[in-house]
Amino acid sequence: MVLVYFLLAFIATTLGAMAGLGGGVIIKPILDIYGHYDISTISILSSLTVLTMAVVSTINQMRLGFKIKKNMIVLTIGAILGGAFGKQLFSPFVISINSNQLRGRQAIILALLLIIVAFKDKLPKSSIKNIGVIFLLGVLLGTIATFLGIGGGLINVAILCIVLGFSTKDAAVISIFIILFSQASKLALIQLDSGFSNYDLSMLKFMIPGGIVGGYLGSRFNRVFDNRVINQIFNYILIGIILINVYIAFDAFFAILYSLEN
Repeated sequence: MVLVYFLLAFIATTLGAMAGLGGGVIIKPILDIYGHYDISTISILSSLTVLTMAVVSTINQMRLGFKIKKNMIVLTIGAILGGAFGKQLFSPFVISINSNQLRGRQAIILALLLIIVAFKDKLPKSSIKNIGVIFLLGVLLGTIATFLGIGGGLINVAILCIVLGFSTKDAAVISIFIILFSQASKLALIQLDSGFSNYDLSMLKFMIPGGIVGGYLGSRFNRVFDNRVINQIFNYILIGIILINVYIAFDAFFAILYSLEN
């Protein structure tokens, strides 16, 4: 079981750092299927692993020449505030509905969003420069990522490509930068609110090393491969995550039906 958690973190964060996915969009649904932890614990395990990856990846990208620009800072500030808002939305859901309903709804929403993302190359592109609009985009991205319990990388990359006109390769690097601060703010709010003592985080000692190695290798691969390859990897992973979330939605639906019959 220990090896499974390490490999999951390693593979998810390597792909995440390379294609801008973050890794949470892979880690969360896989742990949902694995079934060892509740939704809230899975979200924290995923966030801490992805944060570790994002720190390593961003530092490595900066060493390789990545420059922080004004629009990225504005987008990130918006994502941080959106993360706080997303946490406020998520908390009532945890209280008001059971775990199967929650994971089913999250899976359906995420699958629908990712189907839209799948058509990012077919949608008309723009290159918005307005700082206010960029800030609001950041708020939206942070809210979605936190509410769904993912790093938000797939959606980040799509928005950066469609609305701000970046290539998939460049959007991947910027997405990780956004994820770094949005996940840090989310975890800081949890620490200030209830802390982490109520969660079983024993697997973190295996997931975080996976995130460190994945963050380093993924950022290197991002530099080695061209935009065409990064885009193909992004699309293949996107299809896989959509199918996984469809499975989770059906599984949650049948679990709810079974509980009603008994």
